[in-house]
Amino acid sequence: MPRTQRLAVAGILLILGILALIAGILYFTVEAKSLPSILGQLHGYTGHRSKRGIAAVVIGAVLLAGGLGVLRWRSKP
Repeated sequence: MPRTQRLAVAGILLILGILALIAGILYFTVEAKSLPSILGQLHGYTGHRSKRGIAAVVIGAVLLAGGLGVLRWRSKP
């Protein structure tokens, strides 16, 4: 894979990973009734969406690891 494609793929994976981690943090810290509508707001529910938070953090970590792996990967000559 050419260097420019590798950097583009790594950049996309890193950005998506950071966004997923931010979403996970929001799920843990903001009550479900106060979440932005894009994250699935529940009216009248005062708890947190822990399962979605755990999933978002795990997915974010996997995407970040994948992005770093793509950056460090070297093709055989």
